[in-house]
Amino acid sequence: MAKTTAPAPKIKRKLVLLMVFSGLLILLLALRLAQVMIIQGPELEAKAETQWTSRQNLAAQRGKITDRNGLVLAQSGTAYRVLANPPAIAADDRVRVATEVSDILGLNYDYVLERISDTERLQVQLKRQVESSVIDQLEALQLGNGITYTTDMKRYYPFGQLFTQLIGFTGIETEGQTGLEAEFNSYLAGVAGRLVVEVDRKGNPLSYGEEKYIAPTEGYNMDITADSVVQSYLEKYVQQCYELNRASTVSGLVMDPNTGEILAITTYPSFDLNDPPRDMVTELMSMSRARIVTDTYEAGSMFDMITTAAAIDDGAAALDSTFKCSGYKIFRLEKISCWDTGGHGNETLAEALGNSCNVAMMDMALATGINDLYDYIYAFGYNEKTNCGIPSEDTGEVIHRKYIRESDLAHISFGEDITTTAIQMANAFCAIINGGTLMQPYVVDSITAPDGTVILQNEPTILRRVISSSTSATMRGLLQSVATKGNGSNGQVINYTTGGITGVSRKFEDDGVTPSRTRVVASYIGFLPVNDPQLVCMIVIDEPQVPVMEASSIAGYWVSQVFGDLVQYYGILPDATTKTSTVPDIVGMTAKDAVYQLEQAGFTAYAVPSEDTAVVVSQYPAGDAVAPSGSIVILYTTMTTFNDDELYKERVSVPNLINRRRQDAFDKLAELGLLLSFDKTQCTGQIDTQSIEPGTLVDPGTTIYVTFPTPEPTDEPTTTPEPDA
Repeated sequence: MAKTTAPAPKIKRKLVLLMVFSGLLILLLALRLAQVMIIQGPELEAKAETQWTSRQNLAAQRGKITDRNGLVLAQSGTAYRVLANPPAIAADDRVRVATEVSDILGLNYDYVLERISDTERLQVQLKRQVESSVIDQLEALQLGNGITYTTDMKRYYPFGQLFTQLIGFTGIETEGQTGLEAEFNSYLAGVAGRLVVEVDRKGNPLSYGEEKYIAPTEGYNMDITADSVVQSYLEKYVQQCYELNRASTVSGLVMDPNTGEILAITTYPSFDLNDPPRDMVTELMSMSRARIVTDTYEAGSMFDMITTAAAIDDGAAALDSTFKCSGYKIFRLEKISCWDTGGHGNETLAEALGNSCNVAMMDMALATGINDLYDYIYAFGYNEKTNCGIPSEDTGEVIHRKYIRESDLAHISFGEDITTTAIQMANAFCAIINGGTLMQPYVVDSITAPDGTVILQNEPTILRRVISSSTSATMRGLLQSVATKGNGSNGQVINYTTGGITGVSRKFEDDGVTPSRTRVVASYIGFLPVNDPQLVCMIVIDEPQVPVMEASSIAGYWVSQVFGDLVQYYGILPDATTKTSTVPDIVGMTAKDAVYQLEQAGFTAYAVPSEDTAVVVSQYPAGDAVAPSGSIVILYTTMTTFNDDELYKERVSVPNLINRRRQDAFDKLAELGLLLSFDKTQCTGQIDTQSIEPGTLVDPGTTIYVTFPTPEPTDEPTTTPEPDA
């Protein structure tokens, strides 16, 4: 039998090393496999899927926005997304494709060329929200699979510039950016869908491939309380008011005082929602603000209605109360003046409200007391948002009552040292005239799902009772007196009983302390009919370029124009017989003569003394128009001038410079803001002539050219010629 021999130790060691090495190799392979399958698996799977599939996002149908009559104000329509498939475009054909496509799409040539040359990507996007007519032009080029397109969504606003600030606009992804589009984006937007298609290496769909389709979910539809017809009337007159008064902005609001529904709201300047100026970001954001709710200003003389209502309801004043205005009131070391520093004298409560008498307001506030007046201020809704549904609403500011002294209360009584928004003021006004209840203002009526399910429904809501119904009735009568005999008499509507109140709010210079002499906020809020209020309209003019004296009356005329159209639209029957007269045509007369002619015809007109000799260039109401007798006629003269910043400036009278010396003339003109010019080669002695006659009214900064007497010639000395050499 043969004898078996054991392997040599050397061979054993080699086998062991081989087994260890094989084990390590298998372990490394297992670890790598685990890394690829477990750790990197999802990422690699996603990369692979992008290589053999094409994903298309399917935009959701954004919900509609309609007015109270069902008219569509905003809706989404089908547009197209233009795509490029770089691997499908031959290298020698890219220049042609880029040239033709960039020309049709209005894109930069270099941008298109760069996009279609990126062959590492199967598909790139060139432009979104392209109209079907543009797609037809692209298809006519027969570019093959290199340029394709898919459906997209685009927001359309059928009425263009109507409701600019209220509705707002959307971005390129149809997400809300301003207005209701932004505030209720989560309701309107819907949920995007997706389509996944298997493709070959060139991006072409496989005939045998699978498709995965996830349908988009439509957004909810929104109905608002606003009326397109009312809005069109309001916007028409707001624009006219802006252009005539060359204001910074003009805003308007129409409400139902009994329900709190906002029927119209606007600010001018504005823009077309279908074509917002996106390249002018600052201007775009400024024009997108619904200033009725976003901007705050001093309450001003319109706050008189709050002080008066609070005093009557508290028992501190009555309809038969009388006041004596001497032009000021002294509180310890502080003298607080009435706007009419000469004083209004003895006046009834109705006269005091119609005169916007600061002294009478101070007396009523002091009689009411700090705590009681503050209770009314808060009850009327000041210092808090109205939550009307319009975004970016401000609260205004009311100084806490614990810091208030009697002198502070005096300032607050006529609207100083308290800020408000126009929507707060309008809602408080509604509470004063509707019987005394503060309503919840709202602009969104309902939100419904595509299947008709109601998601949100707003109803008229009473927040609280502020004043008694009897106080409200008394205030309606007082406000009617203001609209017929006071500063708001040009807010009347022929054959309708109307009530209202004017407002002038001071603005401050850049230092925030000094009250401006020319920059104010002028406003008027009115209602009709008096015994059954159905409509409230407010116009706010920011920095009208008219003398401050006239600012209290300019807004009322535009409210009356809005009401004149609305009573016809709503079929509100006349409830009065208004005595009317024909307005004289005084264009071309001097302001002094124009005021006289209007007064003789039974109308009221104002002209500041410095404008007596200025010529009237326009008037409202216009000449030969029929207007309520005794109402105010607004005059615009040649002195209503503007500087480069479009700010009103008062003209100055040129002084007599004849026989003055140069330095004396220079100092005199400098006091008036005028400049002196002369011939520097001849400027000795006393002034002989001036380029503008003394007494002429000119703009500050005007140059006056003067001459001096010509010096007498002197005899030339005679010289004796030198003898010839």
